[in-house]
Amino acid sequence: MLKSRSSVLVLVLATLAALAPFAIDTYLPAFHVMAAEFGTDGVAIQQSLTFYLLPYAIMTLCHGAISDAIGRIKTIKWGLGIFVVASVGCAFAPNVQTLWLFRALQGVSGGAGNTVARAMVRDLFSGPQAQRVMATVQLLFGIAPAVAPILGGLLLGIHWQAIFVFLALYAAIALGAAVRYLPETMTPDKRVPLSFAGIARSYGIMLQHRTFVVLITCLGLNFAAFFIYVLASPVFLVEHLHLSSQQFGFLFIPTVTGMMLGSWISRHSAGKLSPSRLLRWAFVWMVLVACSNVGIQYWAMHTMQSAWWLAILPIALFNIGMAAAMPVLSIAALDCFPAVRGAAASAQAFMQMLCSTLSSAVIVPLMWDSPLKLALTMLVMTLMSAVLLFFARRQPMPARMEIG
Repeated sequence: MLKSRSSVLVLVLATLAALAPFAIDTYLPAFHVMAAEFGTDGVAIQQSLTFYLLPYAIMTLCHGAISDAIGRIKTIKWGLGIFVVASVGCAFAPNVQTLWLFRALQGVSGGAGNTVARAMVRDLFSGPQAQRVMATVQLLFGIAPAVAPILGGLLLGIHWQAIFVFLALYAAIALGAAVRYLPETMTPDKRVPLSFAGIARSYGIMLQHRTFVVLITCLGLNFAAFFIYVLASPVFLVEHLHLSSQQFGFLFIPTVTGMMLGSWISRHSAGKLSPSRLLRWAFVWMVLVACSNVGIQYWAMHTMQSAWWLAILPIALFNIGMAAAMPVLSIAALDCFPAVRGAAASAQAFMQMLCSTLSSAVIVPLMWDSPLKLALTMLVMTLMSAVLLFFARRQPMPARMEIG
């Protein structure tokens, strides 16, 4: 009975975590159709990603602190409730400007589930079990960007509006499940008063914790190294690999498989393999795969030979290492500030979305004209992450820090 209840908790937490990436990626296959219907170009629709990601990244700094102050469940109620309204607004937007407005509202509210879910994992579980649970949550968070465009392609067969109706229904179901099954882990006696000055002070202290900053930066860079392909998928798949909107699964099914394998490795190594050793092997794997990806794309460009599977296989292999490392990095970051895990989870989610926002607004539009440029971007991000972690581990790790 206890095991069954634990499984339900994990499933609900994972569902909450997956909402944000579903909101980002489900409508990617509809870019061309939406541009035609709104009488605009692909760049204007692409910028709707930025209108979502920028408010999302900013608000992730607040969601965790809000949940530390008013409770986890109340934060989820407000966040997902607003998200449902915003999704309906997107579905019935008459023009691209209205779409931007409601996408921004989605961004403001969409991070509540993901941020609070991460904090609740560490509230409810500890030790190797926390790593296993976080691996499951991160698995669905990582799978969502891969599954969402496939689902979006199917919903596009009905109408592009069906995609946003689906997002509204998903958020409503997740909200209902959270209220029914999740316990309130931030009881009144543990709550931290909410104030702008208090939030600023908390993040100021976090920024002084070198290990914490390195851990969340590595998380952001590792995810972005894969996520650039998700953001670039309308061009990468359609123009470079000559696939249709209904064939997005050619990219996303292999990448899902890679994430599942990496998460399985993280889950089953918990308590058997030290976190530091797992991280070492995961980073070596990611660097080797990213280097191989550059070599393959260079060869394909200069021999004028290409195959869709040859462009996609390295991404799937990269995700094995990325998914194996994510739970270890995430738990280690949350443990730096045990008294305010909500704020720590916010900082973690903010860094991940900051990297994604920069990729969406700046990096991807500059790099998506060439598979080789995308491969080089993956390699640079991975090397930056590996170098940061390497030099941080050579220095003595600071102890846990309390924020009063």
